[in-house]
Amino acid sequence: MANVLWLQGGACSGNTMSFLNAEEPTVVDLVTDFGVNILWHPSIGLEIGDQVTHLLNDIVSGRTQCDILVYEGSIIQGPNGTGTMNYFADRPMQDWVRDLSKVVGYVVAIGDCATWGGIPAVAPNPSESTGMQFLKKAKGGFLGSDYVSKGGLPVINIPGCPAHPDWITQILVAIATGRIGDVLIDEYHRPKTFFTDFVQTGCTNVVSFAQKVDGGFGKRGGCLFYEVGCRGPMTRASCNRILWNRQSSKTRANHPCLGCTEPGFPHHDLEKGSVFKTMHYLGFLPKETPTGTSKLGYYLRAGFEKVVSGSERIVGVDQPQFSSSK
Repeated sequence: MANVLWLQGGACSGNTMSFLNAEEPTVVDLVTDFGVNILWHPSIGLEIGDQVTHLLNDIVSGRTQCDILVYEGSIIQGPNGTGTMNYFADRPMQDWVRDLSKVVGYVVAIGDCATWGGIPAVAPNPSESTGMQFLKKAKGGFLGSDYVSKGGLPVINIPGCPAHPDWITQILVAIATGRIGDVLIDEYHRPKTFFTDFVQTGCTNVVSFAQKVDGGFGKRGGCLFYEVGCRGPMTRASCNRILWNRQSSKTRANHPCLGCTEPGFPHHDLEKGSVFKTMHYLGFLPKETPTGTSKLGYYLRAGFEKVVSGSERIVGVDQPQFSSSK
């Protein structure tokens, strides 16, 4: 049995709505088949008012065990570090998070606001928002770069705007079943199971993108999404491998990827009055390339993909799933 407490700070509830639509496994499966006990959730919890305050105090004091703290939304530290812009259960929310993080088994940050600060942390950031252990690409955040939970791991980040529902439930299953130690995380604390491949992997436009190598203006070939700012070639997420609603993805629905699982999201340009800045390109080479990839290497990879790309690369397969005992 794993007791889960879900709190929400500076958020729009988008990740809660995503979570409640999970399919592999569903939220009901979490409870009935995988031993997850939801102590409280702001949308589905039965307790209200003083009952929630008493529960939080019981967890902090050790009277009630909490194995997983799930946090959605940014940590609001304003004004002047007091956190009083976000009051919850008679205290600034940041005070609850600070105390709870010391006693829970694991901390899981859900969505871009909780992981990197998200939209609330865009400059000039009047609410002094930050993520749990990162502020954009800088490690530290609210809990500090050295934070490790009682379970021996830093904050586990599940980014996205919102995060894919199955990313959330499958990580909760991994913790509840004692398999979280087998889950590798990258330099941004994202599980590599979901955040190793690029969104471009499995995209139905990947062949068109590869043809950009010998395409260009006035020539055939090239991906129009890339021309208007698609960040799929440099965004690590399994959106085209674990499909949304098991049917589609942003790029399959003919919309450029916004790069919402990367710590730089939202990519903004205040001088131009834009919060969602698109990616630009330089000739055939992108100005931005994935971490650890040179422009030349990226260019050569695109050429190679043109040769090897086929129907089997276009269709997303091998979707990792958890099966219930039913």
